[in-house]
Amino acid sequence: MFSSVHIAGILLTVGLLLMVSWWSGRRVKDARSFITGGSSGTWLVGGALLGTMAGGQSTIGTAQLAFCYGLSAWWFTLGAAIGSLLLGYVYAGGLRGSGCSTLLEVVRREYGRKAETVGSLLCMVGIFISIVSQVLSSGAMLSSFFGIPMLWASVAGAILIMLFVLFGGIRSAGFSGIIKLVLLYFSSLAAGAIVWHISGGLAGLRESVDTVYQTTALGASNGLTDAEAIHHRYGSLVARGVMKDLGGCLSLILGVVSTQTYAQCIWSASSTVHARRGALICAVCLPIIGAACTMVGIYMRGHYVTAEELSQMQQAGQSLPQGMGVIENSAQAFPAFILRHLPAWLGGIMLGTLLINILGCGSGLSLGVATILVRDVYSNVSSRASGLSQLQQMRLSIAAVLAVAVGVALLCNNSFINDLGFLSLGLRAVSILFPLSFALWMPGRFASRRILLAMPIGVACMLMAKLMMLPGDAVYYGLGVELLAITIPFGRQKRAAL
Repeated sequence: MFSSVHIAGILLTVGLLLMVSWWSGRRVKDARSFITGGSSGTWLVGGALLGTMAGGQSTIGTAQLAFCYGLSAWWFTLGAAIGSLLLGYVYAGGLRGSGCSTLLEVVRREYGRKAETVGSLLCMVGIFISIVSQVLSSGAMLSSFFGIPMLWASVAGAILIMLFVLFGGIRSAGFSGIIKLVLLYFSSLAAGAIVWHISGGLAGLRESVDTVYQTTALGASNGLTDAEAIHHRYGSLVARGVMKDLGGCLSLILGVVSTQTYAQCIWSASSTVHARRGALICAVCLPIIGAACTMVGIYMRGHYVTAEELSQMQQAGQSLPQGMGVIENSAQAFPAFILRHLPAWLGGIMLGTLLINILGCGSGLSLGVATILVRDVYSNVSSRASGLSQLQQMRLSIAAVLAVAVGVALLCNNSFINDLGFLSLGLRAVSILFPLSFALWMPGRFASRRILLAMPIGVACMLMAKLMMLPGDAVYYGLGVELLAITIPFGRQKRAAL
């Protein structure tokens, strides 16, 4: 299945993006241009946003979730699109007018260095989880392509992510993002059109999913014993529960606003108008990509079972139905569709496109964590970090972050990629959304000590709600408790020393 033509397509596509990253990286002369990119136009901003949002979670993760829960997988890209609009049309003016280059600098100016440091550490946890999901996605793809162990596949994926960002920073993400915008649209629309054609439209997709559950032991093991239950599971936007799916969407919306990586794209724009137009381009593109990946996941559910599901069927005395295929796990739904249902030349281009989007997203998130480490954490304990020396620290920080991400990814190998994404974005929102918003629009209204206390309390409550599996989504608990901690009692701020 995986031929030399596939390999050639992947290498050509990845090579093109690496060349663009290297070329754009030649224009980086200092740490500030590495972080913010200088003065980007509309398409560069849109490309950078899309390049960091449409990664493994939006593509492979969406198809994986659709394989198991159908249409509700679309929430990931829908939420990210709404978050992009909120960032561009509500927050862009305030962020660009603040004179800062990181979100935590905005918090520091209003609430002091301690609040900045605490917020930085909390945000890094959220962003790091998302980096882990990109390493998982890249490792799963490379492992399935080349048959190498997951450990070495993850290491290879992390090295490729590092190469994408080390020599170009946010500007390389922008230029490569424009190319990815074209390639990803071509790939997504082609995949969606092919699914529609070979399945016979929505009716064919529904019939195939009905068949796999009603004619095998999988229906009973999943509690899907009648057509109504199957249609609710795969045809509803809230298949996992209204509060859970809407909570995931809320995590995406607010998490985008609270993420340093996406804010850097807004700061990189030559004007607020270009920043907003770039955010609009991203918001238009993401749901279409998500819809195509969702269709692929549902199609694969109707025609494939996982290795674990095959084992369950065999234990129940059933054999694999005629015409059904087997994939190793649900995360391979999209790559397996490309390898098994597309011409080799087209499949190679699409696989290369998926891979570079994972790498681009991982590189942008790694850059965000490194920026927080160097500008918001290290600078608070040392005043010697500046200029080219700071640029070197950025690059070393990225390498260290990715090395740790490989180890954590191996421990989370059986997790839903998109569930890690929802958790990651929710943690970022709970960490700094309220302090950031109040600093921009309600300065002087809240005491610094309450902000400093509320941030870790909110994150702790969210994590506890997640571990205890409380009803709804954990983000509700984190945001609610943090808001109460900030506003009760209500008082005027005693500005902290900067």
